[in-house]
Amino acid sequence: MPTLLGSLRRLLMAPTAIDVSFATRGFPVERNEATHRLEAIPQAVVCGFEWAIDDPGTPGPGRADTDTELRIRLMEPDLRGFAYEGAAMALTVRDAMGPGRGGRTRRLLLGPARPHIFLAYIGVGFALARLPRPLWRKAVPDLTGADYPQMSWLVVDGYGFDRAYFDTATVVDGQKRLPPYPWEGDPDYFGRAVDQGIGRALWFMHGANAPAVAAAVGRFASERHADLWSGAGLAATFAGCCPPAGLEALRRAAGEHAGELAQGAVFAAKARARSGTVPEHTHTALTALAGLDIGKAVALADDCTADRAAGPGRPAYEQWRRNVRERLAEMAG
Repeated sequence: MPTLLGSLRRLLMAPTAIDVSFATRGFPVERNEATHRLEAIPQAVVCGFEWAIDDPGTPGPGRADTDTELRIRLMEPDLRGFAYEGAAMALTVRDAMGPGRGGRTRRLLLGPARPHIFLAYIGVGFALARLPRPLWRKAVPDLTGADYPQMSWLVVDGYGFDRAYFDTATVVDGQKRLPPYPWEGDPDYFGRAVDQGIGRALWFMHGANAPAVAAAVGRFASERHADLWSGAGLAATFAGCCPPAGLEALRRAAGEHAGELAQGAVFAAKARARSGTVPEHTHTALTALAGLDIGKAVALADDCTADRAAGPGRPAYEQWRRNVRERLAEMAG
């Protein structure tokens, strides 16, 4: 049963399913079966948010799951991670408005969302995009004991995706850089992680149309291209909705940044494998963009994992990305 406070949170913080539609956002997307599937992804995020924003978080009589978890379990396996993304967004908002630090979100990340930890991190970033920065420290959960703590930079990626999707005129058309923040004590890397999220957003905003995505990346300053291409590669592999010919065109368009595109594909493969659901489009994109099958991509990601303490100016997350790119270059000969 929705609560008054939950309804207020939803009204103030969350977009509706209509708000995230491509038509409402004014994105230049051709309506077809593929873009309909792509559009279902942000709509699944909204569903996860709406379910979790009101959920008291206590299982009902005779069951071990919360109402949100039961609802997400009824979704198509391919969409469940996106619903957990929305749930993480909702719980981050609730934590920011209450006492303590990130307790609800932490329980989600260490519990039912654990197989979808990469997407859950992104969901936290969606929440931060709607909260004043002074609340960020309070809203972000203590990630001690969480899987892949290096990937907490995906929170910043999610923040960049959100700003590109909902403030397109400023962040994409105007290419305005968002103010830095000392995430993980490294304000200098903040903008790079934001750009990776913007690159993912471009995939959705252009309906997985490879030439349009490539043209959109090309309109940004050249020093931003590498991170934008990495984000596009991750989205193309995780979200899909592009035919093989389009993926080949995307790889050619990336040119000197084909390594970043492939690195994004490898991270997407790792995330998909961890979730337990690897759709056919992930296999297809991984082959086209990185020349790997799912098993080799996951092994590569695992072999290249970097320690958290990678040194000043290069967080462990970036070291991991760099290790993957270098190994891919070695394998290509």
